[in-house]
Amino acid sequence: MREIWTTYGGRIAGVAAGVVLGIIYFIVGFWDMLFFALLLWIGYTIGKSKDEQSGPIFPWHRVTEWLMERWRPFK
Repeated sequence: MREIWTTYGGRIAGVAAGVVLGIIYFIVGFWDMLFFALLLWIGYTIGKSKDEQSGPIFPWHRVTEWLMERWRPFK
């Protein structure tokens, strides 16, 4: 069990958080199952990126560099 947690801990925690938030939202309305699935997918994706230590999901550093170079006031 410890080996499974060390290997897939982020995914398990992400899906668990998605399930908890999804159940809270699911209680509010049945037709919002699509939103429940979206929460599960987001939790799994964030957990998987944590497990693989692949860095941030969105590369903010590259975007800010591109914006600063594109719209530099005094060229």
